[in-house]
Amino acid sequence: MSTEPSHAKKRPSHAKRPVSQNPTVRIVALIVLCVVLAWGGYTLIRSFFYQSTDDAFIEGHVMTIGTKLSNTVSEVLIDDNYEVKKGDLLVQIDPRDYQVQLHQAQATYDKAKSDYDRDKGLDGTQAISKEDLDTTKAACDVASAQLDQAKLNLEYTRITAPVSGRITRKNVEPGDYIQTGETLFSIVPHEIWVIANFKETQLTHMTPGQTATIRIDAFPGRTFKGHVDSLQSGTGARFSLLPAENATGNYVKVVQRLPVKIVFDEPLDVQALFAPGLSVEPEVKVR
Repeated sequence: MSTEPSHAKKRPSHAKRPVSQNPTVRIVALIVLCVVLAWGGYTLIRSFFYQSTDDAFIEGHVMTIGTKLSNTVSEVLIDDNYEVKKGDLLVQIDPRDYQVQLHQAQATYDKAKSDYDRDKGLDGTQAISKEDLDTTKAACDVASAQLDQAKLNLEYTRITAPVSGRITRKNVEPGDYIQTGETLFSIVPHEIWVIANFKETQLTHMTPGQTATIRIDAFPGRTFKGHVDSLQSGTGARFSLLPAENATGNYVKVVQRLPVKIVFDEPLDVQALFAPGLSVEPEVKVR
């Protein structure tokens, strides 16, 4: 008589295969391994020919526009983000005071010039001395300088665009009383470039003139052609507000970054958003 309990389960005739011996799993693992090795090899080989960084930004000039006069603003012809062309009138300062000054300077000069012409016609005679002629000549020169200054002051009432670009940080309204030297707004010209902060270990074979591919985060899927223009003569840390004092205290070596200027090889659409400060990712072909 069998000693096994009647309720005991019978063992299956064959055990289930371990997962590691499953052919499908082994094939998938082999494919994944091949993909990883291929990607690693591609990345390693590519690193010998290209250098890239995500520590890069669009840069450009920012022109701060102020005033040389203290007076009331009579008209403002711009607003934030306006496109302006070189020579466009942007702000008009009340010109009436300076028009009066110009008329007064013109009258003073006319009188001084008339006196000098009269005395100069008497030069060489006993009717006028050399000292008197010099005095009238000096008075005429002073009046001429005052007239030139009055003309300049009247011109300064018209604030025009020194370059073509886009208005930013506007800080003036009609009726404001502005002071000499006060900042009214800024103009960002259309000329831009890229400042890429490469690690010092990436600069071994980098030289001006090498081609570059630029990707801008604001335009995904698009690439722009450019080239290395120059490398800054000093790391970013060296020109920071508070440079590191490595000769004091404990020293920890940190990989430094050097700003590299990359310029675009193709004209950019001035209406598109190519603003200084945007993030980019350049890739330079170093070999």
